[in-house]
Amino acid sequence: MSATHASTSIQRAQPPHASISIDRSERGGSLGLVLVIAGALIAALVAHVFGQTRLARGVVIGLFASLAAFGIVSLLALALGFLRVSSRSLRNDLTKIIADTAVEGLLVVEADGRVAYANEAYMRLADATSADTLRPVERLFTGSADVSEAVYRLAQAARDGKQAQEEIRLGPGGAPAIAQGQAAAGEGATWYRVRVRPIPRPGKRAGLLWLVRDITRDRERQENVFQELQQAIDYLDHAPAGFFSVEPTGEVAHINATLAAWLDYDLAEFAPGRLKLSDLVSGDGAMLLTGSGGAPGEVRSETIDLDLRRRGGQALPVRLLNRVAFDAAGRPGASRTLVLNRAPGEDAAEDLRAAEVRFARFFNNTPMAIATVDKSARVVRHNASFARLFAPAWAAPEPDGSRSLAHALGERDRDALMASIEAAAGGRGDIPPLDATLAGEEGRQARIFIAAAAEGGDVGEAAAVYAVETTEQRSLEAQFAQAQKMQAIGQLAGGIAHDFNNVLQAIIGHADLLLSNLRPTDPSFQDIIQIKQAGDRAAGLVRQLMAFARRQTLQPKVIQLGDALSDLSLLLRRLVGEKIEFDLKHGRDLWPVKADVNQLEQVIVNLVVNARDAMPNGGRVSIMSANVPAAGVDPVRFKGMPPADYVLVEVSDSGTGIPPEILDKIFDPFFTTKPIGQGTGLGLSTVYGIVKQTGGFIYCDSTIGRGTSFRIFLPRTQAVEAPVPVAPVAKGPAPDLTGHGTVLLVEDEEAVRAFASRALASRGYTVLTATSGVDGLRVAEEHDGPIDLLLSDVVMPEMDGPTMLRELRALRKDFKVIFMSGHAEDAFDKSLDPSETFGFISKPFQMRDLIETVKKTLAG
Repeated sequence: MSATHASTSIQRAQPPHASISIDRSERGGSLGLVLVIAGALIAALVAHVFGQTRLARGVVIGLFASLAAFGIVSLLALALGFLRVSSRSLRNDLTKIIADTAVEGLLVVEADGRVAYANEAYMRLADATSADTLRPVERLFTGSADVSEAVYRLAQAARDGKQAQEEIRLGPGGAPAIAQGQAAAGEGATWYRVRVRPIPRPGKRAGLLWLVRDITRDRERQENVFQELQQAIDYLDHAPAGFFSVEPTGEVAHINATLAAWLDYDLAEFAPGRLKLSDLVSGDGAMLLTGSGGAPGEVRSETIDLDLRRRGGQALPVRLLNRVAFDAAGRPGASRTLVLNRAPGEDAAEDLRAAEVRFARFFNNTPMAIATVDKSARVVRHNASFARLFAPAWAAPEPDGSRSLAHALGERDRDALMASIEAAAGGRGDIPPLDATLAGEEGRQARIFIAAAAEGGDVGEAAAVYAVETTEQRSLEAQFAQAQKMQAIGQLAGGIAHDFNNVLQAIIGHADLLLSNLRPTDPSFQDIIQIKQAGDRAAGLVRQLMAFARRQTLQPKVIQLGDALSDLSLLLRRLVGEKIEFDLKHGRDLWPVKADVNQLEQVIVNLVVNARDAMPNGGRVSIMSANVPAAGVDPVRFKGMPPADYVLVEVSDSGTGIPPEILDKIFDPFFTTKPIGQGTGLGLSTVYGIVKQTGGFIYCDSTIGRGTSFRIFLPRTQAVEAPVPVAPVAKGPAPDLTGHGTVLLVEDEEAVRAFASRALASRGYTVLTATSGVDGLRVAEEHDGPIDLLLSDVVMPEMDGPTMLRELRALRKDFKVIFMSGHAEDAFDKSLDPSETFGFISKPFQMRDLIETVKKTLAG
């Protein structure tokens, strides 16, 4: 709803014909039907008079008899109420009476613009005495551009079949249109609410219903209420005490002029929502006002002593009488806060002795370290928490026996401390906190808050100091930031690797197709071999990225770490070379762990290779394993690792060590300290990803010049799996990889789909191809014969592979399934029915791997 202000010449008056209304909606009788009936009667009469034959007289008598019977039946129906004689008096029923006498003007206009109805109120409004002098709304409200635009918007909305409403203001004087009498009497402007809505009628074009109401008196009442409200606000603004109200969100909803003057602000700057409570209250005082929730329906009143912040930053001591009401859900409403000025020179009646006792209790028992210092940072007085925090960091006392707070901090933080104390001594009330390192014990940190000392305190007090230890908090923040960074990089790396797998699959697959059709003596054979080898190397890099992103395909089994490390020791001795001493020590009775043995071997190999590269002139590499019970887990040394039983694998070297400034970056992908061309930067990131995906933890300790140790903690498993003996494979003739059957191949990547289709077709299979899950359902429905195997990608647009499989099982039951994906198998198998069995092949794969997997799956 919009209000339109316009000055026009339309006035109000009381016409002499107050009871006139116009109704053209009733339809009269049919003149043609009357003429037909009259002609028939005359013809019958002539036939009766001049007709000489018996047949003519019979017809005339029959006609009159029919008319007589129709008349008798009609009279009977009229008496029983089945028929009703229509007349103007009968049509004027209750509904029409209500419309005629409505206070609001009603005007009904047909689709062709003809006025169908106007009630008495509209006739008076339009100063009309008949249909000839009646004007529609478009002609009734004319004048300025604002009025015309409002009427145009209403008419346009009605033509679009919508309802609309406008409020129109008409000024006094001008052409006679509406209520001239009141204008002549010298009254002011008038307001009208004009509404319009379409009237739908079956089989006909919709008409329009206009409703016009004089709302001048309503507007006058609103103006009176507004004036009374302004008067009440004026009383509150000039009260001898300050007042403000704060929304639960912290926005200042209202502040009076008295408080604005105390804070040196212009009242116009306090527009609702423009300022926050934190802009007015120094320090953490805002928390005392916003607070926590309350009981449903509770009204909480409390007295709070704190400092407000003036425009220049100076503190204004005040006493707040704060009241907050809570709704039925315990949520706080807007506060009502009375402010009493407690600045020097103001009257403040208080029991000083009670205040001193209360302050001493808070000061001595608070867990926060509190002290006052002079301008040179010497401690004047302090509480027990302050001594407990800073005593271990203090050096020897000054010659006069005092202690300086500056000497308890690291050298790089002392200048910032002295600057904050100087600002507090100058009266500033909003000094940013200082995050400082404590002297003495390495790694301890604290956040220090500086505020101006209270007036009237001890001689020499320049600032109040509040401090909390943040050593553990900063450590957790650093771990959290590192975890977030690694997670974000992992998501990016996993997404890139998944897409890159499809590209590599097309390269490697089509290279296999070319090689299968060429002889080794062909000139292009070696070139294609080089392309395929390059694709295989790229696939290795992708597997490292997937390992870092924890999205690779793992095949975890219950293993004994001692046996796995023993089998790997021969390879490790060859890797380190003759100049480096290699030592392997097994713990006794190692607990079993569940891991992918191939991936675990890759972890150990990467760590040993890094250790070898850190000792170009020789040294020692040692691998040690041991059981670590839950009671032996040090939560301080190994942060983030929950207490549990672990098996430890430690890889140590006596190399050059890792500088402390880059120790936090060693697990980042593509970060390396090796020269260009000698490292990809994916070794340690792969190690990190494999360990995390296995459920373990990895930590690194390094000292420059002494070496580095990587400790891997793998969780102990209670599962017991019998080892599966591996029978020796005897050499024989090449296996037969041909087959038969119908394979439904669903793959959204065109190059991968073309390779797999050609590879299977070349071995005798009938291949049906589809570009998505939805397309696969369509192909399956249109295919009349059987489908023996579904070979599908997992991640596809519109519908993924597992969803398509569930839909396809409703159509066909007897087919087997192979999923192919660059993601780990356990990333999607949870979305399948537990009873569903399927094969899996990881991208990128060789053509031989694809054909063997399909044949083995079809063979069961």
